[in-house]
Amino acid sequence: MPSYNEIKLSKHFAGGPVTPDLFEVVSKNIPEPGEGQILLKQTHMSLDPAMFGWMTPDTESYIPPVALGSTMRSSGIAEVIASNNPDFAVGDQVMGMTGWAEYLLSTGEGLNKVPPGVDAQTALSVFALPGLTATQGLFNVGKPKAGETLVVSGGAGSVGSLVGQLAKAEGLRVIGVAGSDEKCAWMVDELGFDGAINYKSDDIEGQLSALTPKGIDIYFENTGGPVQNLVFERMNAHGRIVVCGMIADYAKEVPGPGPNWIPVIKKRLTIEGFTMPDHFHQVPELLAKLTPYVMAGKIKYRCHVLDGLESAISGLNLFITGENKGKLLVKL
Repeated sequence: MPSYNEIKLSKHFAGGPVTPDLFEVVSKNIPEPGEGQILLKQTHMSLDPAMFGWMTPDTESYIPPVALGSTMRSSGIAEVIASNNPDFAVGDQVMGMTGWAEYLLSTGEGLNKVPPGVDAQTALSVFALPGLTATQGLFNVGKPKAGETLVVSGGAGSVGSLVGQLAKAEGLRVIGVAGSDEKCAWMVDELGFDGAINYKSDDIEGQLSALTPKGIDIYFENTGGPVQNLVFERMNAHGRIVVCGMIADYAKEVPGPGPNWIPVIKKRLTIEGFTMPDHFHQVPELLAKLTPYVMAGKIKYRCHVLDGLESAISGLNLFITGENKGKLLVKL
């Protein structure tokens, strides 16, 4: 009988690099769909920094942790290869929470059909969590205004690169922060950012000061790390700090210290954290906001594609080292 592989979480993540012993690769027989079900063959899996939190035992987070012994959580693109559900036909491409598995059964709940003509990489890089997160965080939390200055950490990443491009389209001055000269050049030369800082270079404070002569109105935080305090010090009165991610701290047992709160009062700053599960009911309106920018050719992206299901395990470490270039995907 034909079989497939899936990966289950067997130990909780407690910091440091992601190691194979956290997971168990299991082989199963490919099932037949029951009444109302569809059989999906996954073609592309999304890897996201949020997975570090999902692998911990933290029950006070925005989403329950992945239970030990269950399939590792992820979103992806899959093809319907058998259907007993009138809403889905064989050959349909769907997007949703699929997990680390080559095949899966579904009732179709929570799945969205990928529009014709949209390839899997575009769907996962722009119209899935990265694009939704960027749109919600920038427009509904950051509330950008033309002429303002925005700094985005992780500016070459899947979310940060979209945030910067959307902000540029709205008439803001955009400065990106990343971890290599190549990523900085990509942000400026390809994405049109006004400037970029390699946080591994010298005199970050001086570079930031030179690139933000009128201060900073919006900080879109994806990474944490030392640059956070430097940006915080240059925030303008009534500035907004959008806290989306803290990848620099996800692999640490003890997170780095944050800025002092006195400037929050003096400058009347707004600091707001957000996660997309709170806003899934807004997906149609977020897509309606994002799509015109894409159709107008104002959004570029790039993907870092890994091959094979098990590459997801070591692939997560690319977030820690910063070696991924663009949206991190696994092709199955």
